[in-house]
Amino acid sequence: MLTAWCVVALLALLPPSQSANPGVKVRLTQKGLEYGRQIGVATLQSKLMSIKLPDMSGEEKVSPIGKVKYSITGMQITSLGLPTTVVGLVPETGVSLSIENAFISIHGNWKVRYLFIKDSGSFDLAVSGLTITSRITLQSDETGRPTVSNANCVARVGSVNIKFHGGASWLYNLFHSFIDQALRKALENQICPRVDDAVSEMNPHLKTLNVLAQVDKYAEIEYSMVATPVITKEFINFDLKGEFYNIGKHQEPPFAAMPFSLLAQNTSMLYFGLSSFTVNSAGFVYNKAGILSLYITDDMIPPKSPLRLNTKTFGAFIPEIAKRFPNLMMKLLVKTSSPPNITFERDNMTLRAMGTVTAYAIQTNGTLAPLFILILDASVSAQAGITGVKLAGTVALNKIGLTVGTSYVGPFQVKSLENILLLVLKVAVIPQVNVRLQQGFPLPTLGKMNLVNAQLQVQKDYMLIGTDVHFEP
Repeated sequence: MLTAWCVVALLALLPPSQSANPGVKVRLTQKGLEYGRQIGVATLQSKLMSIKLPDMSGEEKVSPIGKVKYSITGMQITSLGLPTTVVGLVPETGVSLSIENAFISIHGNWKVRYLFIKDSGSFDLAVSGLTITSRITLQSDETGRPTVSNANCVARVGSVNIKFHGGASWLYNLFHSFIDQALRKALENQICPRVDDAVSEMNPHLKTLNVLAQVDKYAEIEYSMVATPVITKEFINFDLKGEFYNIGKHQEPPFAAMPFSLLAQNTSMLYFGLSSFTVNSAGFVYNKAGILSLYITDDMIPPKSPLRLNTKTFGAFIPEIAKRFPNLMMKLLVKTSSPPNITFERDNMTLRAMGTVTAYAIQTNGTLAPLFILILDASVSAQAGITGVKLAGTVALNKIGLTVGTSYVGPFQVKSLENILLLVLKVAVIPQVNVRLQQGFPLPTLGKMNLVNAQLQVQKDYMLIGTDVHFEP
């Protein structure tokens, strides 16, 4: 039943927390509501088809016959239609459902007894002008997970027409005088409980929401809400924490999320706004985990490259290397010295990474002899895309700046090494980074929700993803 009420569920992704500003914003538009209406109506129709009307019996005085005992049994709904349905937003409250001009066809059996006469047959009942109105609200259970409930429901039957098969015309008088109201009441009493059931069936599915979505063995991302959803007549905005943490250890980064606002767009069902805070919190987490480092060896350099990772190549720029360590292979350790930082400008994402490059000569006994340590300042352009329900990315190296941190081979001009190290970073480091980035991280999704025709824009301070959605049954 999750799909039937996916619109409501999207309003209540997670319980509120106490952060000041969100890292992620989500907007549900009228187009998203319309998709929810289409799915919800089909499922609600199935629920209403399961209505079981109780058998009815009684005794009434019918002129000029006298007392008539009657029973109506075996009533079953044979068809049901909900031609006019409207799902809307109730500002600051939740979701409203309005159904008009619904109709129901019922088949059943009748029996009467009067004087010494017994008669029986079947009938077809047509209910038209049925209206149903419902308002669905959101709460939290004892675990802090969202729950939904039907705040109120009203069902009204319009007109009821019956066609008896067998029997005399006075049966119509019996129906209209006594049975009509009883059937109306029985129907109206059965409809709202079915609506309640449909809403309640969402709650087991809501328990599958990932408050913490695991990214990999190092990190998880939290999507808890930081404020009450803002519900207007046109859309719902809700704010999520959108922060990466080391698995099992939630330490706040030394920077905070800054406020941002989504552009006024409504052509997609759903919009995600992911701020630079979210991405930078990932950098903080992975840097803290100590995995933003990579050893580079000669086998990672393309075979056709004339530049090799050995003391002969580097000795051409720093003669002391070739003199002290002739004809040895080398190894480079590239690692960050601080978390990388990404900035979002319109149509542009730039990442700046500060780190070190430590060069070693691999001696014949396998030990590493340090040659020098360079301070690295790298500028990287980034691109992002949607893979399934994940945000993935790639980076390309723009430029680097190098300064000598420590030299174990005497003084040298670092400028002479920039081109060779730029090549090494492009062919060895960047591909490794992109492999990790292509694994992506999960967006805040609900149940078996797929993203359709997702489009990504880069805005000032955040990236905006507009997408339609599809829920698998």
